[in-house]
Amino acid sequence: MPRALIVGGSLGGLFAANLLYRAGWKVSVFERAGEGLSGRGAGIVTHPELVSALARAGVDPHAALGVEVGGRVVLDVHGATLCEVPCRQILTSWGRLHRLLMDAMPASSYHYGITITGIEERGRSIVIRGTGSRGAIEEEGDLVVAADGIRSTLREQLFPRAQPRYAGYVAWRGLVDEGLLSNDTRSLLFERFGFCLPEGEQMLGYPVAGAGDSIKPGERRYNFVWYRPADARDALPDLLTDASGRLHEANIPPQAIRPEVVAAMRRDAEKVLAPQFAEIVRRTTQPFLQPIHDLMSPRLAFGRVALMGDAAFVARPHVGMGVTKAAEDAVALADALPATRTDVAAGVPAALLAYDAARRTLGAAIVERARHLGAYMQAQVQFAEERAMATRYRTPRAVMVQTALSVRAAQELEAADLAHREGANIDGSAGVKCAT
Repeated sequence: MPRALIVGGSLGGLFAANLLYRAGWKVSVFERAGEGLSGRGAGIVTHPELVSALARAGVDPHAALGVEVGGRVVLDVHGATLCEVPCRQILTSWGRLHRLLMDAMPASSYHYGITITGIEERGRSIVIRGTGSRGAIEEEGDLVVAADGIRSTLREQLFPRAQPRYAGYVAWRGLVDEGLLSNDTRSLLFERFGFCLPEGEQMLGYPVAGAGDSIKPGERRYNFVWYRPADARDALPDLLTDASGRLHEANIPPQAIRPEVVAAMRRDAEKVLAPQFAEIVRRTTQPFLQPIHDLMSPRLAFGRVALMGDAAFVARPHVGMGVTKAAEDAVALADALPATRTDVAAGVPAALLAYDAARRTLGAAIVERARHLGAYMQAQVQFAEERAMATRYRTPRAVMVQTALSVRAAQELEAADLAHREGANIDGSAGVKCAT
């Protein structure tokens, strides 16, 4: 059996592992964290492409992925409805997808607590080196898949100039149990994808499965993402500095966020958000902070090494395509690779070039679309003229038909809305309804 060494055991790495395993490869996944990841992460927006990739990866296509909503709504600062539109989507959680993918592959393939420090090609094979609880390790295979995220060690070694670029704003995120919320908030938001657009900021949220993956009403959770500007010189370092004075360069662990920073965020929520969203923030036990970056790699293939997922491209969360993109990367990689051991020995480098050609342009396009959707947020830390230019995706109508939808779905929703407004929706499609 040909052997694939997969660096990174998050969702992208698990997609690659499952797809290659089913294509006849022996797979070994090396995850830096020393324990299971299933409790990490928050909400995930699903798309048809993601569901298709899950089925190919060995996940039961009839498995309940998450909570289905029937539409979208934008609330004003007083909690009244500004706009709404029918839009069916299934919202799931990072932990739910992680468990499904872990269950679909042999447990012996997954190795925790391994930090990969370097790679080296050796004839028609490739070697990775690293350290673990038992000391130094060295593993040899036919292919290395770099799925180790935005701060990829392997990308740093291969393409050191490809670095994440801070966008000028952060996202506060969190999950709250449905049972902790008032009837008003539950009735308004738990069946829809919700938005609120305070000046210079953006809040969105949607229901996901609760404890034990339950999607029963009353047992679900609500996932929120609140985008707020934070300049790179002063505001961001302050947010990323813990109580001991240590500055966390990339991300700060949720428990390390200073209590006064969380308290200030909650006070701001009461001032600028719709009451329903302010309640969600207030009742979230442990919010966490995500600086928003984007990243574009110049290449996805380097000899016998393939970059995928966030190690290759990072798009801002506005497109809601991060996990779907990683899944499609894994599908394209599996399709490009030769099927037999004899062909693998000679054919991997050429196969990876084909994979690069199939995915690099699309990855760059997703990053650019996410930049456009996030331009208004980024402009808040720049100049007034740029803020005025970045309002294209700012209106409630535009936010509802562009955020967290694939390009095709967004185009279909825009077309339905246009037909509705022009009175030509012969097929019965419903458009966006906005208060005057």
